[in-house]
Amino acid sequence: MSVSASDGEDDQRILTIKEKIRVVLDFPKPGIMFQDITTLLLDPVAFKNTIDLFVERYKDRNIAVVAGPVFLCISLLISNSVSARIEARGFIFGPPIALAIGAKFVPLRKPKKLPGEVISEEYVLEYGSDCLEMQVGAVEQRERALVVDDLVATGGTLCAAVNLLERAGAEVVVCACVIEVPDLKGHERLKGKPLHILVEAH
Repeated sequence: MSVSASDGEDDQRILTIKEKIRVVLDFPKPGIMFQDITTLLLDPVAFKNTIDLFVERYKDRNIAVVAGPVFLCISLLISNSVSARIEARGFIFGPPIALAIGAKFVPLRKPKKLPGEVISEEYVLEYGSDCLEMQVGAVEQRERALVVDDLVATGGTLCAAVNLLERAGAEVVVCACVIEVPDLKGHERLKGKPLHILVEAH
């Protein structure tokens, strides 16, 4: 199930957020329309509106865990001589949401970035593969979890995050992203998990 920004379309904050997301053509490779959130982060009002909209939605949902990818660099093999690296930015939005709703933040990182014992989830992308890791003991059995990221495109990162948390015993109740690229149908990979987004990219 995908929940779009339409359920808050009369909220002026949504329009403010959408206006602050810059589209960069042909980055990081030709044909890509990159959704740049740095311009959103540079505007304190728009950034606060983004956090507030998520907090208002989840503050009374008994969420114990907010999890998000932290500096997850995905290597994409475009050709024999060209590759690109994409960074997931769930860590920007996850911690302030977690603090505001009284939940803990659990970072999901690429291999060998977390100390101690970890569990991992490998996943395949269209042009490569990657892996998420989480520290053992970061979540407890049946804790209600929210997965946060900046953007859902093909859904690979979100799907891996959901699988990792549920393997550890958490109950993922919803995924939330600032932006969705609906044409790539990433929400279809979430096995029925609710997905809440603020802005659609076309």
